[in-house]
Amino acid sequence: MSDAVKNILMIARNKKVEALRMATGLTLLDDIIRVAVVGDLDRTDSEVELQLESLDFADVPVVDINESNAKSLAEMVVEADVVYVV
Repeated sequence: MSDAVKNILMIARNKKVEALRMATGLTLLDDIIRVAVVGDLDRTDSEVELQLESLDFADVPVVDINESNAKSLAEMVVEADVVYVV
């Protein structure tokens, strides 16, 4: 396996909590992780709050994607070495 640092993008689309969990797990690597949330995310849900706190602690940016900033999602995909859509 390569020792090069990878730029990983997790797109939370259908199973958002699961995508956040996976992104939290990826923080164990020395790679750069970013999360893009497409659509609504219930930030009052305890499971969502827990994962968001973990990602915040690990300095992983979580970006909400909507119609006004959809172009930023395309830019994140192009910049990423690996993209997961969950």
